[in-house]
Amino acid sequence: MHPMLLIVLGATLLTVIGIAFGGTFLLRVANGGVPANDLQKTFFRAGHAHAGVLVTLGLLVAVLTHVAGASPGWSAAGAIAVLTAAILVPLGFFLSVLGPNPARPGRMIAAVWFGAASLTAGLAVSGVAVLAEGIGAL
Repeated sequence: MHPMLLIVLGATLLTVIGIAFGGTFLLRVANGGVPANDLQKTFFRAGHAHAGVLVTLGLLVAVLTHVAGASPGWSAAGAIAVLTAAILVPLGFFLSVLGPNPARPGRMIAAVWFGAASLTAGLAVSGVAVLAEGIGAL
């Protein structure tokens, strides 16, 4: 596995601590300890859920491409793109609804779309790399 990817994966595992802390924040929002309107509650839940799912997916992509024997460069590129989405999508959900009582998402919602593009690119790269290894092994 590419050394840079190992560094990224180690850092990613540490981010799960932050995601877990985010869960405690959501509990405080749900219990009324943190004031939030309905839009904020919805976006906070979406951001938290996407963070957990995309981090898990990014780790899985890294392991899968490595086990399949994809080149370290392609394996790293695909996994890092998926993990970039794991940063951008939640960032967009959380930061687009900051403020005392937003009526609609702000400009930071664009981060969700950039994250979606990064996710798509990472999955395409990784999928083609694993598929190529499978076909090559026939």
